Amino acid sequence: MLRLLKLLQPMPGHPSVLVPVGPDVAAADLVGGAENQIRDLQQAVTDVRSKLLSLTPLYFEGRRLRNRLEAFDVINDPSVIRSMIDSLGKSCRHELLAMHPGGPRPAFVLASARDSNSRMLERGVRIRTIYQHTARGDLATKSYVRDVTALGAEFRTADELVDRVLIYDRETVVLARHTGSEGTPTAAIVRESTLVGFVCKVFEYIWDGAQPFNPETAKAEAITDDLKQSVLRLMAKGYKDEMVARRLGMSVRTCRRHISEITEELEATSRFQAGFNVAMSGILDQFRDEF
Repeated sequence: MLRLLKLLQPMPGHPSVLVPVGPDVAAADLVGGAENQIRDLQQAVTDVRSKLLSLTPLYFEGRRLRNRLEAFDVINDPSVIRSMIDSLGKSCRHELLAMHPGGPRPAFVLASARDSNSRMLERGVRIRTIYQHTARGDLATKSYVRDVTALGAEFRTADELVDRVLIYDRETVVLARHTGSEGTPTAAIVRESTLVGFVCKVFEYIWDGAQPFNPETAKAEAITDDLKQSVLRLMAKGYKDEMVARRLGMSVRTCRRHISEITEELEATSRFQAGFNVAMSGILDQFRDEF
Protein backbone atom coordinates (compact mmCIF):
# COMPACT_ATOMS: atom_id res chain seq x y z
CA MET A 1 0.00 0.00 0.00
CA LEU A 2 2.85 2.41 0.90
CA ARG A 3 4.46 1.61 -2.43
CA LEU A 4 1.19 2.34 -4.25
CA LEU A 5 0.98 5.69 -2.49
CA LYS A 6 4.61 6.39 -3.44
CA LEU A 7 5.52 6.75 0.25
CA LEU A 8 8.15 4.00 -0.23
CA GLN A 9 10.42 4.40 -3.21
CA PRO A 10 13.57 2.61 -4.41
CA MET A 11 16.82 4.13 -3.15
CA PRO A 12 18.81 5.74 -5.97
CA GLY A 13 21.57 3.28 -6.98
CA HIS A 14 19.96 0.45 -4.99
CA PRO A 15 16.61 -0.42 -6.60
CA SER A 16 16.00 -3.33 -4.26
CA VAL A 17 16.14 -1.11 -1.20
CA LEU A 18 12.98 0.88 -0.36
CA VAL A 19 13.21 4.06 1.62
CA PRO A 20 10.43 6.31 2.95
CA VAL A 21 9.81 9.71 1.27
CA GLY A 22 7.81 12.77 2.31
CA PRO A 23 4.10 13.02 1.44
CA ASP A 24 4.78 16.09 -0.76
CA VAL A 25 7.21 14.11 -2.89
CA ALA A 26 4.81 11.18 -3.05
CA ALA A 27 1.95 13.50 -4.05
CA ALA A 28 4.07 15.09 -6.78
CA ASP A 29 4.90 11.66 -8.17
CA LEU A 30 1.25 10.51 -8.04
CA VAL A 31 -0.42 13.54 -9.64
CA GLY A 32 2.43 15.07 -11.61
CA GLY A 33 1.45 13.34 -14.84
CA ALA A 34 -2.21 14.30 -14.47
CA GLU A 35 -1.27 17.92 -13.72
CA ASN A 36 0.89 18.02 -16.84
CA GLN A 37 -2.03 16.69 -18.91
CA ILE A 38 -4.37 19.28 -17.38
CA ARG A 39 -1.93 22.08 -18.18
CA ASP A 40 -1.61 20.82 -21.74
CA LEU A 41 -5.41 20.67 -22.10
CA GLN A 42 -5.81 24.15 -20.62
CA GLN A 43 -3.24 25.51 -23.05
CA ALA A 44 -4.99 23.76 -25.93
CA VAL A 45 -8.34 25.23 -24.84
CA THR A 46 -6.78 28.69 -24.60
CA ASP A 47 -5.25 28.34 -28.07
CA VAL A 48 -8.52 27.21 -29.61
CA ARG A 49 -10.48 30.00 -27.92
CA SER A 50 -7.99 32.63 -29.06
CA LYS A 51 -8.04 31.39 -32.64
CA LEU A 52 -11.85 31.32 -32.77
CA LEU A 53 -12.27 34.72 -31.12
CA SER A 54 -9.90 36.18 -33.67
CA LEU A 55 -12.53 35.26 -36.30
CA THR A 56 -15.27 37.30 -34.56
CA PRO A 57 -14.87 40.44 -36.71
CA LEU A 58 -15.02 38.35 -39.88
CA TYR A 59 -18.12 36.56 -38.61
CA PHE A 60 -20.03 39.77 -37.86
CA GLU A 61 -18.98 41.30 -41.17
CA GLY A 62 -20.17 38.19 -42.98
CA ARG A 63 -23.44 38.22 -41.04
CA ARG A 64 -23.94 41.89 -41.91
CA LEU A 65 -23.46 41.15 -45.60
CA ARG A 66 -25.72 38.09 -45.41
CA ASN A 67 -28.47 40.05 -43.67
CA ARG A 68 -28.21 42.77 -46.30
CA LEU A 69 -28.50 40.24 -49.11
CA GLU A 70 -31.40 38.42 -47.45
CA ALA A 71 -33.21 41.65 -46.53
CA PHE A 72 -33.46 42.87 -50.14
CA ASP A 73 -34.04 40.86 -53.30
CA VAL A 74 -34.62 42.50 -56.69
CA ILE A 75 -36.37 40.24 -59.20
CA ASN A 76 -36.63 41.02 -62.92
CA ASP A 77 -38.18 37.78 -64.19
CA PRO A 78 -42.02 38.05 -64.36
CA SER A 79 -42.47 34.30 -63.81
CA VAL A 80 -40.27 34.41 -60.70
CA ILE A 81 -42.20 37.43 -59.41
CA ARG A 82 -45.51 35.60 -59.82
CA SER A 83 -44.08 32.50 -58.15
CA MET A 84 -42.78 34.57 -55.23
CA ILE A 85 -46.13 36.32 -54.76
CA ASP A 86 -47.96 32.97 -54.89
CA SER A 87 -45.58 31.52 -52.30
CA LEU A 88 -45.96 34.51 -49.98
CA GLY A 89 -49.75 34.33 -50.31
CA LYS A 90 -49.81 30.65 -49.39
CA SER A 91 -47.60 31.18 -46.35
CA CYS A 92 -49.39 34.36 -45.16
CA ARG A 93 -50.77 33.74 -41.68
CA HIS A 94 -52.36 36.92 -40.33
CA GLU A 95 -52.68 39.91 -42.66
CA LEU A 96 -52.29 41.05 -46.25
CA LEU A 97 -52.15 44.78 -47.03
CA ALA A 98 -52.22 45.85 -50.68
CA MET A 99 -52.12 49.04 -52.74
CA HIS A 100 -52.92 48.85 -56.46
CA PRO A 101 -52.51 52.08 -58.46
CA GLY A 102 -53.47 52.67 -62.06
CA GLY A 103 -57.24 52.42 -61.98
CA PRO A 104 -59.10 49.21 -62.90
CA ARG A 105 -57.11 45.98 -63.00
CA PRO A 106 -57.45 43.46 -65.86
CA ALA A 107 -60.27 40.92 -65.49
CA PHE A 108 -57.91 37.91 -65.61
CA VAL A 109 -55.83 39.41 -62.78
CA LEU A 110 -58.97 39.91 -60.68
CA ALA A 111 -60.03 36.31 -61.33
CA SER A 112 -56.69 35.02 -60.04
CA ALA A 113 -56.81 37.41 -57.06
CA ARG A 114 -60.34 36.25 -56.24
CA ASP A 115 -59.16 32.63 -55.91
CA SER A 116 -56.00 33.31 -53.91
CA ASN A 117 -57.60 35.90 -51.61
CA SER A 118 -60.60 33.66 -50.97
CA ARG A 119 -58.29 30.91 -49.77
CA MET A 120 -56.45 33.33 -47.48
CA LEU A 121 -59.71 34.66 -46.04
CA GLU A 122 -60.84 31.10 -45.33
CA ARG A 123 -57.62 30.64 -43.31
CA GLY A 124 -58.50 33.70 -41.23
CA VAL A 125 -56.12 36.14 -42.93
CA ARG A 126 -57.28 39.77 -42.80
CA ILE A 127 -57.09 41.50 -46.19
CA ARG A 128 -57.18 45.27 -46.75
CA THR A 129 -56.78 46.74 -50.22
CA ILE A 130 -56.54 50.30 -51.54
CA TYR A 131 -57.41 51.12 -55.15
CA GLN A 132 -57.61 54.46 -56.89
CA HIS A 133 -60.98 56.17 -57.20
CA THR A 134 -61.11 55.42 -60.92
CA ALA A 135 -61.44 51.69 -60.19
CA ARG A 136 -64.94 52.30 -58.81
CA GLY A 137 -66.44 52.65 -62.28
CA ASP A 138 -65.12 49.31 -63.55
CA LEU A 139 -67.72 46.51 -63.59
CA ALA A 140 -65.16 43.71 -63.18
CA THR A 141 -63.59 45.46 -60.20
CA LYS A 142 -66.96 46.10 -58.57
CA SER A 143 -67.91 42.43 -59.01
CA TYR A 144 -64.60 41.30 -57.53
CA VAL A 145 -64.88 43.69 -54.58
CA ARG A 146 -68.47 42.59 -53.95
CA ASP A 147 -67.53 38.88 -53.89
CA VAL A 148 -64.41 39.21 -51.73
CA THR A 149 -65.99 41.73 -49.36
CA ALA A 150 -68.67 39.13 -48.64
CA LEU A 151 -65.86 36.87 -47.38
CA GLY A 152 -64.48 39.54 -45.04
CA ALA A 153 -62.03 41.59 -47.12
CA GLU A 154 -61.96 45.39 -46.83
CA PHE A 155 -61.51 47.88 -49.68
CA ARG A 156 -60.97 51.62 -49.90
CA THR A 157 -60.02 54.03 -52.68
CA ALA A 158 -57.79 57.10 -52.81
CA ASP A 159 -57.16 59.68 -55.48
CA GLU A 160 -53.44 58.93 -55.88
CA LEU A 161 -51.19 55.93 -55.26
CA VAL A 162 -47.56 55.65 -56.29
CA ASP A 163 -46.63 52.01 -56.91
CA ARG A 164 -48.06 48.59 -56.27
CA VAL A 165 -47.30 47.42 -52.74
CA LEU A 166 -48.03 44.08 -51.07
CA ILE A 167 -47.34 43.57 -47.35
CA TYR A 168 -47.47 40.06 -45.90
CA ASP A 169 -47.85 39.66 -42.13
CA ARG A 170 -45.99 42.97 -41.65
CA GLU A 171 -42.82 40.97 -42.25
CA THR A 172 -42.30 40.97 -46.02
CA VAL A 173 -43.00 43.75 -48.52
CA VAL A 174 -43.23 43.37 -52.29
CA LEU A 175 -42.62 46.66 -54.11
CA ALA A 176 -43.62 46.27 -57.75
CA ARG A 177 -43.00 48.66 -60.60
CA HIS A 178 -42.29 48.76 -64.34
CA THR A 179 -38.91 49.88 -65.62
CA GLY A 180 -37.22 50.15 -68.97
CA SER A 181 -38.57 51.27 -72.33
CA GLU A 182 -40.73 48.15 -72.63
CA GLY A 183 -42.12 48.40 -69.12
CA THR A 184 -40.30 45.34 -67.82
CA PRO A 185 -41.83 44.34 -64.49
CA THR A 186 -39.48 44.49 -61.53
CA ALA A 187 -40.15 43.61 -57.90
CA ALA A 188 -38.15 44.31 -54.77
CA ILE A 189 -38.68 41.86 -51.90
CA VAL A 190 -37.98 43.63 -48.61
CA ARG A 191 -37.60 41.90 -45.25
CA GLU A 192 -35.60 44.52 -43.35
CA SER A 193 -37.76 45.28 -40.30
CA THR A 194 -37.23 49.06 -40.19
CA LEU A 195 -38.18 49.57 -43.83
CA VAL A 196 -41.08 47.12 -43.57
CA GLY A 197 -42.39 49.07 -40.58
CA PHE A 198 -42.13 52.33 -42.50
CA VAL A 199 -44.08 50.94 -45.47
CA CYS A 200 -46.77 49.69 -43.07
CA LYS A 201 -47.09 53.20 -41.60
CA VAL A 202 -47.42 54.66 -45.10
CA PHE A 203 -50.19 52.17 -45.86
CA GLU A 204 -52.06 53.02 -42.65
CA TYR A 205 -51.75 56.74 -43.38
CA ILE A 206 -53.24 56.33 -46.86
CA TRP A 207 -55.88 53.90 -45.56
CA ASP A 208 -57.08 56.36 -42.95
CA GLY A 209 -57.58 59.06 -45.58
CA ALA A 210 -59.14 56.78 -48.20
CA GLN A 211 -62.85 56.34 -48.96
CA PRO A 212 -64.57 53.01 -48.09
CA PHE A 213 -65.37 51.04 -51.26
CA ASN A 214 -68.69 49.25 -50.98
CA PRO A 215 -70.06 48.56 -54.49
CA GLU A 216 -73.63 48.57 -53.19
CA THR A 217 -73.50 51.88 -51.34
CA ALA A 218 -70.59 53.78 -52.92
CA LYS A 219 -71.27 57.52 -53.12
CA ALA A 220 -70.26 58.24 -56.70
CA GLU A 221 -70.91 61.97 -56.39
CA ALA A 222 -68.54 62.40 -53.45
CA ILE A 223 -65.83 60.40 -55.25
CA THR A 224 -66.30 62.43 -58.43
CA ASP A 225 -65.87 65.65 -56.45
CA ASP A 226 -62.73 64.20 -54.85
CA LEU A 227 -61.35 63.32 -58.29
CA LYS A 228 -62.11 66.76 -59.66
CA GLN A 229 -60.37 68.32 -56.69
CA SER A 230 -57.32 66.13 -57.41
CA VAL A 231 -57.40 67.14 -61.07
CA LEU A 232 -57.50 70.79 -59.99
CA ARG A 233 -54.58 70.29 -57.62
CA LEU A 234 -52.42 68.65 -60.30
CA MET A 235 -53.43 71.25 -62.89
CA ALA A 236 -52.37 73.95 -60.45
CA LYS A 237 -48.96 72.29 -60.27
CA GLY A 238 -48.64 72.67 -64.03
CA TYR A 239 -49.00 69.01 -65.01
CA LYS A 240 -50.12 68.16 -68.54
CA ASP A 241 -53.20 66.08 -69.25
CA GLU A 242 -51.19 62.89 -69.75
CA MET A 243 -49.39 63.24 -66.40
CA VAL A 244 -52.61 64.08 -64.56
CA ALA A 245 -54.27 61.00 -66.07
CA ARG A 246 -51.32 58.78 -65.09
CA ARG A 247 -51.21 60.08 -61.54
CA LEU A 248 -54.95 59.49 -61.04
CA GLY A 249 -55.12 56.13 -62.79
CA MET A 250 -57.49 57.18 -65.54
CA SER A 251 -57.39 57.39 -69.30
CA VAL A 252 -56.31 60.64 -70.92
CA ARG A 253 -59.76 60.86 -72.49
CA THR A 254 -61.48 60.65 -69.10
CA CYS A 255 -59.01 63.14 -67.65
CA ARG A 256 -59.76 65.62 -70.41
CA ARG A 257 -63.48 65.16 -69.83
CA HIS A 258 -62.99 66.10 -66.16
CA ILE A 259 -60.88 69.08 -67.17
CA SER A 260 -63.56 70.16 -69.63
CA GLU A 261 -66.24 69.92 -66.93
CA ILE A 262 -64.07 71.86 -64.50
CA THR A 263 -63.36 74.54 -67.11
CA GLU A 264 -67.07 74.83 -67.84
CA GLU A 265 -67.98 75.04 -64.14
CA LEU A 266 -65.39 77.80 -63.70
CA GLU A 267 -66.77 79.63 -66.77
CA ALA A 268 -63.34 79.55 -68.36
CA THR A 269 -62.40 79.23 -72.02
CA SER A 270 -58.92 77.77 -71.49
CA ARG A 271 -56.79 75.92 -68.98
CA PHE A 272 -54.95 79.15 -68.23
CA GLN A 273 -58.17 80.99 -67.46
CA ALA A 274 -59.39 78.02 -65.42
CA GLY A 275 -56.22 78.16 -63.35
CA PHE A 276 -56.62 81.89 -62.87
CA ASN A 277 -60.25 81.48 -61.79
CA VAL A 278 -59.25 78.72 -59.36
CA ALA A 279 -56.59 80.95 -57.81
CA MET A 280 -59.05 83.85 -57.49
CA SER A 281 -61.85 81.71 -56.07
CA GLY A 282 -59.70 80.13 -53.33
CA ILE A 283 -60.95 76.63 -54.15
CA LEU A 284 -57.51 75.20 -53.49
CA ASP A 285 -56.79 77.09 -50.26
CA GLN A 286 -56.65 73.76 -48.46
CA PHE A 287 -53.67 72.82 -50.61
CA ARG A 288 -51.81 76.11 -50.08
CA ASP A 289 -49.09 74.42 -48.03
CA GLU A 290 -48.22 72.18 -50.95
CA PHE A 291 -47.20 75.03 -53.27
